Amino acid sequence: MVRDITLGSRAIAKRRGMTRQQRRTLSFYTFILPWLLGFIFLGIIPLVVGFLTSLTDYDGINIATIKFMGLANYLRAFKDPDVIFSLGRTLIWMLLNLPIWLVMSFTLALILNQDVKGRGIFRTLYYLPSVVPTVAAITAWKVFLDKNNGLLNGAISLFRPGTAIGWLSSYAMQGMTLIAVWGGLGYGMIIFLAGLQGIPDELVEAAKIDGANTFQVFRHITMPLMTPVLFFQLVMGLISSFQQLNLPLILTNVGLSQGAVPPRAIYLYMIHDYQQIFISSRYGYGTALLWILFVGVILLTALVFWSGNFWVYSDAPKEGGQK
Repeated sequence: MVRDITLGSRAIAKRRGMTRQQRRTLSFYTFILPWLLGFIFLGIIPLVVGFLTSLTDYDGINIATIKFMGLANYLRAFKDPDVIFSLGRTLIWMLLNLPIWLVMSFTLALILNQDVKGRGIFRTLYYLPSVVPTVAAITAWKVFLDKNNGLLNGAISLFRPGTAIGWLSSYAMQGMTLIAVWGGLGYGMIIFLAGLQGIPDELVEAAKIDGANTFQVFRHITMPLMTPVLFFQLVMGLISSFQQLNLPLILTNVGLSQGAVPPRAIYLYMIHDYQQIFISSRYGYGTALLWILFVGVILLTALVFWSGNFWVYSDAPKEGGQK
């Protein structure tokens, strides 16, 4: 198929008397055309329509009665106490979940990078939670974390009889973090493992010949060379934290009954936006909330990129000829 596309573009170029550079340009755009069309119709156009919707009072049903409201939805968002509260809970969720996930997945990758017998089996076992369907996994965890009949409270009751910790209510943030780390541990491990295996053995061997111990090798070779991978994981985890929706929805059965809301402990920003769009039918206002989140994540990500200049190792020369 690729050969047919190439021959077709060359035939068109030949008939039109194009130069070699023009033919290469035509071939390039021919190859990227499917992606480009998808990006325009599934990316650019929905973004534009979404922004225009955020400037109206659209309720998701009556198009004929739409009224233009300008920036009223955005101004309302900054005065909405639920927006401030849900954003704060999202930041707490990110600060709790992201560091634990990064440390545990990196530690697991370090362990499974050792040359031990059966490590392939353990890598597979630790990665399995990442391929388990989300709904099935969360449903199983709900049974495990149930306040009255949950297996976790049952195990704790063996040492402290009568334990009934509300992992899905009072301690919902901790319970949700446990599930999220468990589900993402395998994915993070694989990425870190790929980075560890990309470290040249010659550097490690040379350091050991010079008398470096295991900790010194880790401190001066492994960690600096792993900072680009850590940076990637940090950025992706940060974006994912602000987009968290399915886990609290399914964990607390929100969406299955009209007007149901999760506990305030896990009332995240996306949950509030879900309530505005699908429960209260405020599509214009809900879309404005999404655009505020989009801009906020962009700014936070830009801050992380700026900080990377100070701690992420790179082979590219910087100003002054230094690396």
